[in-house]
Amino acid sequence: MEDSTAFDPAFLAVIRDYEARAQREDALMNSLTEAEVRLRLDEFLLCVGRPAGVFMNLLVKEAKARRILEVGSSFGYSAHWLAEAARAVDGRVTSLELRATKTEYATAQLKKAGLAERVEFHIGDALASLKALAGPFDFVLIDLWKDLYVPVWDLLYPKLAPGALVVADNMTYPERALPHARAYRERVLASAGMTSVLLPVGNGLELSRFR
Repeated sequence: MEDSTAFDPAFLAVIRDYEARAQREDALMNSLTEAEVRLRLDEFLLCVGRPAGVFMNLLVKEAKARRILEVGSSFGYSAHWLAEAARAVDGRVTSLELRATKTEYATAQLKKAGLAERVEFHIGDALASLKALAGPFDFVLIDLWKDLYVPVWDLLYPKLAPGALVVADNMTYPERALPHARAYRERVLASAGMTSVLLPVGNGLELSRFR
């Protein structure tokens, strides 16, 4: 657990609100069949969790990564950790999300945390949005449908700044995502100038660096 004195009260209040919602949703998902969960996935936060959030926040601050990209906003939990770090380094977060309703929720929460001016949402297909972005990016979080990880990487790789850090979530869990996780890791390691390591943080994070 992080030292709460490192973050302002408004930010922590929003994070706790997210995490309380996540706990309620975990209980609900445990009461549903797998088929029912799949049908209702867009209702759930499915957030990276606090250990991963704190870790990414620290990475951005230590690297002074000002140009931050998030591929897969969902309801904005990760965006808060990235935006809080962006504020500390005078950076900005560009966040890609398919569903406008999710970004509306995220924006409302960001306003409560005093971080709305640090995040710009692009709504629509992530691959199309990524094609339109010029880059370069200093820090990237990839956290969307797992079968899109490799196509995202192919578009992202030419847009990485020297020394850029890339974090990919869900490398070890859920198990059904493991084939896509392996394919992503192999593609990253096959790309020139990349070093990469799998970390046991949250649901498994692949941390990669462009030399």
